[in-house]
Amino acid sequence: MGRKKGKPRVVVIGGGTGLSVLLRGLKEYPVDITAIVTVADDGGSSGRLRCELKMPPPGDIRNVLIALADTEPLLEGLLQHRFVGGNGLSGHSIGNLLLAALMELSGDFVTAIEQLSQVLAVRGQVLPAARHAIVLSAEMEDGTIVTGESIIPKSGKRIKRVFIDEKNVRALDDAVTALIKADAIIIGPGSLYTSILPNLLVPGIVEAIRESKAVKAYICNVMTQPGETDGYTAGDHLKAIHSHVGNSLFEYIIVNNGTVEEEVRAMYAAQGQEPVDYSEEYLTRQGYKIVADQLLIYDKFLRHNAAKLSQIIMGLIEKKA
Repeated sequence: MGRKKGKPRVVVIGGGTGLSVLLRGLKEYPVDITAIVTVADDGGSSGRLRCELKMPPPGDIRNVLIALADTEPLLEGLLQHRFVGGNGLSGHSIGNLLLAALMELSGDFVTAIEQLSQVLAVRGQVLPAARHAIVLSAEMEDGTIVTGESIIPKSGKRIKRVFIDEKNVRALDDAVTALIKADAIIIGPGSLYTSILPNLLVPGIVEAIRESKAVKAYICNVMTQPGETDGYTAGDHLKAIHSHVGNSLFEYIIVNNGTVEEEVRAMYAAQGQEPVDYSEEYLTRQGYKIVADQLLIYDKFLRHNAAKLSQIIMGLIEKKA
């Protein structure tokens, strides 16, 4: 049975800059986008607002709203602007403060997101994975427990698993509905332990993904992340997801098969990062269909080619239809 007529419904799950990069490309296509964003951040401006105003962290939500917005460059620059001075204002971005203000006015974080989405003419729907902030903890390989999304990668230890306190935490109803009705569910790219898994650990998210008849794909990171995925291959990323939420969550894995220029590679190696390699034999043996392409762009820093990723996603949707 093919997909119903109309715009394909694409749900993207993640957080951080990786999700924003993908959405900037995907919004140029005739698709109905829903972005489900992590609410585990506890560092910087987001962490301060989370603590002082008892609100979910707005930073990743802000970045996603801006990525999907139909705004002038000046407005985008204004929303991303961080104060460098001022008693209490230093470090805060205007976009974060706008979300905080709208939440105070409406009394609800989800409503605040909807209102700012209207102001910015956002092309799609942006939803937090849960209505309230979650606390992310990690058990390290030496048995110690580290609590705090921003602290975990700085511990200097290898991560065994991450977990959340599930008490009073459940997936947003709209997020569950979007996943079940989706034509495509895309997980990633983003920090494995602090952006991807915090979403999947929210009760109700994985169950909705499994129930959905959508085409499902995981976009593997192109570079390892210090303190999180040092030395990881694409297979290691999958092993971590399997150990947390089980396997067979998605059908496709999208990986980069392009090379990184030696000069750029050396620059990243100095920061403890290296390209994520993959074994076609291992991934196939695990039951995944591999989509490999040159997915890298370098412009001051390495990132995914949003246009090419979007083309791949649209191709998977057409194949499923």
